[in-house]
Amino acid sequence: LYAPEGKAALEYALGRGMPKATLTTFGIGYAPDTWSSLVDALRKKGYTDEELKESGLVTVSQKNGRIFDRFRDRLMFPIIDVRGNVIGFGGRIIKNDPNAAKYLNSPETLIFNKRKNLFGLNLAKKSKAGSLILVEGNIDVVALHQYGFDNAVASLGTSLTEEQATLMTRYAEQIILIYDGDKAGQNATQRAIPILEKAGLQVKVLQMRDAKDPDEYINKYGVEAFKLALKNAVPSTEFKLSLIKGKYDTSETDDKIKFINEAAESLVGINDAVEIDAYIRKLSEEN
Repeated sequence: LYAPEGKAALEYALGRGMPKATLTTFGIGYAPDTWSSLVDALRKKGYTDEELKESGLVTVSQKNGRIFDRFRDRLMFPIIDVRGNVIGFGGRIIKNDPNAAKYLNSPETLIFNKRKNLFGLNLAKKSKAGSLILVEGNIDVVALHQYGFDNAVASLGTSLTEEQATLMTRYAEQIILIYDGDKAGQNATQRAIPILEKAGLQVKVLQMRDAKDPDEYINKYGVEAFKLALKNAVPSTEFKLSLIKGKYDTSETDDKIKFINEAAESLVGINDAVEIDAYIRKLSEEN
């Protein structure tokens, strides 16, 4: 990252507000824009091509069977398990390329199972916050940690899994979900809520207003505003009801009936009678 060929990546990282201390804390590096820098370096160290394939750090050409670097021209994030072992890598593109995946993670290997790990949990497990903030990407985690929100974690390029939810129960009772506010982010939030609740976690949702992610929000409005937004994160049931309401024009009788019916269905899974009563009262007052 600090070599001449890493200049653009370092400028990108610094431009995203990552000071060198943060880059060091997270072990962030750079995969150069070449096809065999890593392959050549590891071969010199005595690793066999078979070992390189098993590591998940190379890709095999379907044309001729040659191997080449999996990560090229990407800002690199080591994926570290809760015991402090580097088990894989995530790479983020630094150029605008609509044909390339924004994030690329190591494939499954003998030591890396995406379903059972979370980015940043090795640091967040030490937090005194009493909750975990679950965000979408590695850079979101890094940004939040450097602003003092040391309880941020992210899933690893896949939808949240039951194993990840179970892992979180070891370190927190409450999860604050902050996914992108677009349609894809809302869908991801809706998928994550039942998985987290099934694991026994209390779930709150923070929807970003006028910002695509926490980093942009904090840059716009400041750390104190983000703290307040976290404090005002809504319970998962309230979030689900707001999405249902957004589908209907409740000033129209037919739509109002449809909304109430769908809202009632969404309350069926709640086991707490007091909570159900509170939401019924809230719906009655609003409609």
